Amino acid sequence: MEKVARLARLALSDEETVKYQDQLSSILHYIGQLDEVDTKNVPPTAQVTGAANVLADDEIKNERQGELPVDVPVHDGTNIRVRGVFDG
Repeated sequence: MEKVARLARLALSDEETVKYQDQLSSILHYIGQLDEVDTKNVPPTAQVTGAANVLADDEIKNERQGELPVDVPVHDGTNIRVRGVFDG
C-alpha cells in the first residue's frame, strides 16, 4: 500500500494505510472473481449505448472565397495576416 500511495503522491497516515490496504485487497479479490467468468462466446464491446458518430461531408459554405471584409487590418489580397504566435 505504501508503494501505491507513493506512486499516487498520497500522504497517508498509518491508520489510513491499514484502512486502504484492506479496501484495496477487497477490490483485487473481486477483480480476481471476474477472471473466473466464462467469456469465450461474448464478443468484445467498445460501448453499449448503440450511439454512432454522425459525420457530415465537408463542403464550402462561403462561395465568395477570396473576398475579405473591408475592415481587415492587414492582408495580402486573399489571406488575413496575423502576428506570429511563436516568434521570439
